[in-house]
Amino acid sequence: MTVNAHSTTPRPAATPATAMKKIIVLGATSGIALEVQRQLAHQGCELLLVARSPQRLADLQSDLLVRGAQQVLTYSADLASIQQHAAIFEFARHSFPDFDTVLLAYGSMRNQKDSETSVDVLLEELQVNFVSATAILTLFAADLERRRTGCLAAITSVAGDRGRRSNYVYGSAKGALSLFLQGLRSRLHPAGVRVITIKPGPVQTPMTDHLPNSARFVDPEQVARDIVRALERRSPDVLYTPRIWRYIMTAVQQIPETIFKRLSF
Repeated sequence: MTVNAHSTTPRPAATPATAMKKIIVLGATSGIALEVQRQLAHQGCELLLVARSPQRLADLQSDLLVRGAQQVLTYSADLASIQQHAAIFEFARHSFPDFDTVLLAYGSMRNQKDSETSVDVLLEELQVNFVSATAILTLFAADLERRRTGCLAAITSVAGDRGRRSNYVYGSAKGALSLFLQGLRSRLHPAGVRVITIKPGPVQTPMTDHLPNSARFVDPEQVARDIVRALERRSPDVLYTPRIWRYIMTAVQQIPETIFKRLSF
């Protein structure tokens, strides 16, 4: 475990709204998270970044400070390991008090065929994308519920809206996470805590490089803009990004199972 903290000399913020924004990013080195953090830094936000690689975190910290972030703390840990979650949470509570937003942005997309032939790979995909995600969100949810403020946001996927033969293991984990977030949203609503389910379509990131036609996927910068707007309280409870995916997936969900099971995508 590596901890690193650094901040710039405080500067006047553009508006009071950005001056108090303190955001924890779980999975800070993922492709989408990188773009989100750059935009948040430009707004002068304070950030706590959690990811595995100390070197990548250090490089990212320097970059975000140059881009205008008020403060950037880092914490190196494997988010897939539930045993490390308590230490992550305690560091956030003591070193980054009064945080108001938690964005969960990590995940794994292994080859579907590997998950079909190896139970170990299948369980690892479920562990990363669902079990560990719900475990760490539960820790932060209890804190925000106690304080009766804040926002939890998690990146799932449109793949979770219906099980397709090409990625049903990844999709089932993301679909389960979306269902968990729906229940969590209901639980935290009386406390005034927002819960946002973020469902991107296919995005150009290192996680999707192995997929066919990945060069045609949407630019992560566009997805990041939608996420930042959502965190600024301009979002429905469920954010499809780009927006067209809400309509695409609504249509996909209406296909009868007798037809859908014959489709090869």
